[in-house]
Amino acid sequence: MIVSVCVVAYNEEKVLGKLLEDIQAQDYDHEKMEVVLIDSMSTDSTKEIMERFQQQMTDFKNVQVLKNPGKKQASGWNVAINNFSGDVMIRVDAHASIPPEFVRKNVEILESGEMVSGGPRPNMIDESTPWKETLLLAEQSMFGSSMASYRRSQKKQYVKSLFHGAYRREVLEKVGGFDEQLGRTEDNEFHYRIRKAGYQICYSPEIISYQHARSTLSGMLKQKYGNGYWVALTLKACPECLAIYHFVPFAFVGGIVVTSALAVCHHSLLAKLMWGAYSCLAILMSFMAVKGQKKYWQQLLLPILFFLLHVSYGIGSVVGFLKLPFWKYEKRTGV
Repeated sequence: MIVSVCVVAYNEEKVLGKLLEDIQAQDYDHEKMEVVLIDSMSTDSTKEIMERFQQQMTDFKNVQVLKNPGKKQASGWNVAINNFSGDVMIRVDAHASIPPEFVRKNVEILESGEMVSGGPRPNMIDESTPWKETLLLAEQSMFGSSMASYRRSQKKQYVKSLFHGAYRREVLEKVGGFDEQLGRTEDNEFHYRIRKAGYQICYSPEIISYQHARSTLSGMLKQKYGNGYWVALTLKACPECLAIYHFVPFAFVGGIVVTSALAVCHHSLLAKLMWGAYSCLAILMSFMAVKGQKKYWQQLLLPILFFLLHVSYGIGSVVGFLKLPFWKYEKRTGV
């Protein structure tokens, strides 16, 4: 089975080299591996790193370096879909790390009869400091991230979506590419069309890859805001590919506004109940997050971090909902 490992990158000179080392270290036969590197018009040395890898790595079946004029992640993946030559395409984010058995484990699942495969994607940090370790705990926690089963399950199962998927060519030829009108939620919409076309998405806990978490609070809050913003807009594109938990932060922000307004009008009971319940839950989830971890005083800030992440996501959803009536989205035709 010929496997095309595809990476889309924009200004990733700090992490791309390590990911390319991971690809080079794969224990799957390199003569059966193609590497497709797509540069989204970077302004740093990302493209040069890709070209150097192309020149040096002569043991792979093929190494392509391509341009993504659209700059978006979705358009980059479409460049990969339109140019890969293997039987299987594996998507790997530039901010990721993959163990040596990553490609082989995907191939084993696909050769067992599956059409789409993938696995858990734990977060990692670029350096171990108390503050970054605390940010990582907030991101990894179910309370700070997501309740989606594909994020942390240890059971092989069929799921609605996953990270770093491996797709047989047949699936991509039938379903088509990514919706370039979307941002952040393009994976959800793409995997929804895959399931609608009759394919199952196989999650295996043995297929592990890692994602670099945002190393600053501002970067993490910006990411959550963007997630919430695009979740709201995606209601116009594909409401079926979203779940109720995607809108919990929006409901939380709405609850803050409503209960605060009632408190101003001397009806503070709902505010007391909401804040009491949220505070207890945030403290409980903080204890669960630090259980078994090395202790730092910064971990005392976890309840505040959870609150900031939820509010940032929720405000993003509010802005997205306000823009929704004015967003010109063209519905896809076909599957």
